[in-house]
Amino acid sequence: MAQKAIREYDAKSILAKHWNKYFPDFTYAYETVLVTSGAELLEAAKEKPWLKEKPLVVKPDMLFGKRGKNGLVLFKDQKPGDVTLEKAAAWIDEKAKEDQSVYFSFDGDTPTGEPKVDKLTHFIVEPFTPHDQSEEYYISATVVGDQDVLYMSAEGGMEVEEGWEEKVTEVAFPITATEEEIAEKIKANIPADVKEEDKENFAKFAIGFFKAYRELNFAYLEINPFVMQGSKIELLDMVAKLDDTAGFMMVEEWGDVEYPTAFGMESKSPEVEAIEEADAKTGASLKLTLLKPEARIWTMVAGGGASVVYADTIADFAGIEDLANYGEYSGGPTTGETKFYAETLLDLMTREKDPKGRDKILIIGGAIANFTDVAKTFTGIIQAFEEYAEKMKEVGVKIYVRRGGPNYEKGLKDIKEAADRLGLEIHVFGPETHVTDIVRMALEEK
Repeated sequence: MAQKAIREYDAKSILAKHWNKYFPDFTYAYETVLVTSGAELLEAAKEKPWLKEKPLVVKPDMLFGKRGKNGLVLFKDQKPGDVTLEKAAAWIDEKAKEDQSVYFSFDGDTPTGEPKVDKLTHFIVEPFTPHDQSEEYYISATVVGDQDVLYMSAEGGMEVEEGWEEKVTEVAFPITATEEEIAEKIKANIPADVKEEDKENFAKFAIGFFKAYRELNFAYLEINPFVMQGSKIELLDMVAKLDDTAGFMMVEEWGDVEYPTAFGMESKSPEVEAIEEADAKTGASLKLTLLKPEARIWTMVAGGGASVVYADTIADFAGIEDLANYGEYSGGPTTGETKFYAETLLDLMTREKDPKGRDKILIIGGAIANFTDVAKTFTGIIQAFEEYAEKMKEVGVKIYVRRGGPNYEKGLKDIKEAADRLGLEIHVFGPETHVTDIVRMALEEK
């Protein structure tokens, strides 16, 4: 399962979109906006009257927690008087103006470790929810091994993690568990310190929550806290990750969801974003991480496990500083998808010559495929070669291929003939050669 973190705004939007299916006994107002500036918030208020009529809460929405402890939540109890639209807009502009230091770990209220420093670019704005702390609860679900695990607590908020073992009830479910089995097990394990008058509703909400987590293909879903006031639910803070391998079949359910770069992390390159977009639209797996684009060794590896083996072997032989990328294409990609992936790599690889004047190396590796048609995917690679052959020769590219699996003989024959026709240096091997021997062959001194 490939997990991708999403914004709190998108997590709430997905649940709100399917609210009546999973939580028919509860109401949720879903009043929330995502903005990048005070001016954008003021503009949003023209279509959303509640922004002018209600006290507000404002916080960054950039994939980091402990926003309250970092002093990055603006709400009614923090400063005298309500947070009005004008105050919210001014606060957003103030926080977005300069770099912010964010701590990710605390000892009590004292930050520990080094902070990450970056600009705040996205803010979520919602109505302030008056409530008593006793109305706050915690719930989350995630994958642990081959089971889904539900976590529930009668205590929500920032401190729940510090007393996790005492405060949180864990309930594990095999993937084969039926809805009836899940519902009964949840009812039997509601935390004992949930208020008596809330226990029935807590169970109903937890059952719906777990069903939504599974059916909407979340890899991780946390609400901390949610407020329960009878049948009225408020989702105060959420953290979520999606199983992006399901993205191609969840387009309607998820809507226009964004996979942002987390606070303090470098922005993704357009090429990586393009591969991620292609990956989200297919049942196959297309992954690309750029490590050092100016390096000389590039890999196009079929299979997640094989990609790790090749990267480790290259690091052993040449050092990690010579490895340009990391990634995989697997799961039966189409010829067109493979061509796009190969073209993306070749475009990056052929932009500059090696600074030391060495030939660049392209390793097209993989173990023995179970159901990926090697000839079909190699057709996509050959088509990419035809587009980039001249550039490949200009920068000096040597190609090493090792592959096995359905139609591998035809695939190896086709790619060898195409490379020879295009004037590209290529060395081709089948499953009789050890999976990583081509790394040694490519890197050994001549």
